[in-house]
Amino acid sequence: MNYIEKMNTTHLDILKEFGNIGAGHAATALSTLLNKQIDMKVPSARIVSFNEMMEMAGGAEEEVVSVSLRIEGEVTGNMFFVLSLQQAEHFISNMTGDKSFSFKKAEGKSLGLSAMQELGNILSGSYLSALGDFTRLQIYPSVPELAIDMFGAIISYGLVESSRYGDYAIVIETVLKEVEAGCNDEMKGHFFLLPDPLSFGPIFEALGVGINE
Repeated sequence: MNYIEKMNTTHLDILKEFGNIGAGHAATALSTLLNKQIDMKVPSARIVSFNEMMEMAGGAEEEVVSVSLRIEGEVTGNMFFVLSLQQAEHFISNMTGDKSFSFKKAEGKSLGLSAMQELGNILSGSYLSALGDFTRLQIYPSVPELAIDMFGAIISYGLVESSRYGDYAIVIETVLKEVEAGCNDEMKGHFFLLPDPLSFGPIFEALGVGINE
């Protein structure tokens, strides 16, 4: 059993709280970017097996949009923000005003693709910033990479290292909603955290909540 499997509800509550703090920062940044009031929350943080992770994305062969990055510094690992094609296209249409945007016809529409990458950059940066502020650890993201592919192909890079030490990952659910009378649109995505071996130990130690060996 590896250290991810030793996490309890207290550890997950801490990760969720970081997510909510980061969500607040991200919502502010997105509201400014879109000139709309955006609300963002993190309903849950939990540990899932790699098989469950695949199911959450609709299966290994489900085509998705992902913004991925490498976590570097005193905590290392891989982070993936994943959306369904439909959710991502809806976001880009609202963000750019291009109601005809489609990933199937994305050639020449670099503005929409840049918008998607910027969303992932804002969300992941806000989360990691909140994590670093509270733990006083040096944590920073690499340049995010945008991919439109089958989920299994996208996530495989992060699984190569993690699978050597167990078959579990941390998933943080994310919900974004435009705050406007009569608007019920929500965008639901997931952060998948695939930490390197022992990387989350320093986080909980910095907070005084250790992981028992």
